[in-house]
Amino acid sequence: MQADVRALIEAALKLPPEARGAIASRLLDSLQDQQVDPDVEAAWEAEVARRVEELDSGQVKTIPWSEARQQILRDK
Repeated sequence: MQADVRALIEAALKLPPEARGAIASRLLDSLQDQQVDPDVEAAWEAEVARRVEELDSGQVKTIPWSEARQQILRDK
């Protein structure tokens, strides 16, 4: 990794969480394809709707990120 990129990342990591999130969001947006496949978009919308319904109905429960992260790291 180039020194200037490394320095930029180091500086960004020192920002408050909200600022880091905004930067991450903008960077991810810049990576999106310019052409959107309508079938893929429709499939994602259906998946999101299904997951929201599962949450709203109580069929699935959420867990805090700290717990999820511990589970992910433990299962590696």
